[in-house]
Amino acid sequence: MTEQSAFDFSGYQAAAARTADLVATDHPIVYPTLGLVNEAGEVAGKVKKIFRDRAGVITDADREALTLELGDVLWYLSELSTRLGIRLEDVAERNIAKIADRAARGVLSGEGDNR
Repeated sequence: MTEQSAFDFSGYQAAAARTADLVATDHPIVYPTLGLVNEAGEVAGKVKKIFRDRAGVITDADREALTLELGDVLWYLSELSTRLGIRLEDVAERNIAKIADRAARGVLSGEGDNR
């Protein structure tokens, strides 16, 4: 993917859903939620080791490993969104609008959803 191209989230979401295999749980959002948290933890673990072992120096190998892990995060996010009936485009658009609003009001720092 080049810098000029934008990835189509609708296409991604449909492709991710084609590779999903439902795991038996008591609710369809349980498995993708647990997968999302697990993969986000793997990203955090890799970043932790970059700082612990190399004082924050990020190598090409780190970037490659993190790209793969972030892809897994994206897959589970897509699956969770699909099972909730939410489009990834809506997630992305609302998030940018929320962050831009916080920036405009000078409340990027702090805690809580309603700042």
